[in-house]
Amino acid sequence: MESVDTVVIGAGVVGLAVAAELAARGFSPMVLEAEPAFGTGISSRNSEVIHAGIYYPAGSLKARLCVEGRELLYRYCESNGVGHRRCGKLIVAATAAEHEQLAAVGRSAAANGVDDLRWLEADEARALEPALACSAALLSPSTGIVDSHGLMLSLLARAEAGGGQLATGCRVTAIEARGGGIEVDVDSGSESMRLRASRVVNCAGLGAVELAAGVTGARPGPAPTLRLARGVYFSLSGARAPFSHLIYPAPIPGTGGLGVHLTLDLAGAARFGPDVEWIDEIDYRVDPRRAEGFYEAIRRYWPDLPDGTLAPAYAGIRPKLHGPGEPAADFLIQGAEAHGVDGLVNLLGIESPGLTSSLAIADFVADRLA
Repeated sequence: MESVDTVVIGAGVVGLAVAAELAARGFSPMVLEAEPAFGTGISSRNSEVIHAGIYYPAGSLKARLCVEGRELLYRYCESNGVGHRRCGKLIVAATAAEHEQLAAVGRSAAANGVDDLRWLEADEARALEPALACSAALLSPSTGIVDSHGLMLSLLARAEAGGGQLATGCRVTAIEARGGGIEVDVDSGSESMRLRASRVVNCAGLGAVELAAGVTGARPGPAPTLRLARGVYFSLSGARAPFSHLIYPAPIPGTGGLGVHLTLDLAGAARFGPDVEWIDEIDYRVDPRRAEGFYEAIRRYWPDLPDGTLAPAYAGIRPKLHGPGEPAADFLIQGAEAHGVDGLVNLLGIESPGLTSSLAIADFVADRLA
């Protein structure tokens, strides 16, 4: 059995951020990733948006870590040459009946310390985006986009420069608290091995809840239930979207998402999504027939969307800790106070705004382990 300093399970953006921060603090993290490459799960199947932190309940981890993480992420990208753009977004009310939803977003933002939102009347919004149809809008200048793959490459390089390692194709099958340490069973396909570590951070994304629930030697207690919410994206083909800002509809409470929004990549190409579909098994297929609902949703704010221009792109799956119609769950970061295992931290339900929050989550976890 090999002994290592710290094991980080999962090489998505959060796992790599945690590894980079731990390495910078003098730890020697070994990152174990089940897939053949890093960042192929949740981290590569999202909108790549840097969120401002406006939607989440005041006092929640999502609100706190998103607002902190946004500024950390902008500074990190600027200092390390990671592609990004602070393009801003417009949250739009299609009709006057949705003005109260915009006002509620404004109140939530203020409660979270986001003080740069600006209310725009319809003509002010169209002055920024002439193709936009709306009754009113909120401008969020702190919202942006980031090259998520470039960010993960940079974080991996930072972790390795500090003495960290990445092992791909290594699936963690069990965790056991034993003799004052933590033992981790790993299946690499060709062989099985057991590692002993002083610290383990479970950043396994869609597999994190199952791993956390199965820790041998942990204190018994209620375990969260993982719910899978698939969201598909469609790209714009044969045309170019006439927008320079991201465009989001006014949120509808209880839907599990923020509506079908328009996002841009760093080259200016547009994509739309995600929608919300509750599923029982991991399945990344995109049903082209879902485009019909996308056309309807998009034309509420872009009525001139041409027919036949939406092409299936990709799907992502949100690891939610609540089901349809239930109040949205917060990030769940469990330390020894929750399960009784010193040195073990479980990161559960890390959905949006996990990308934006990744560096703040890494600080949070490193502080606990230190």
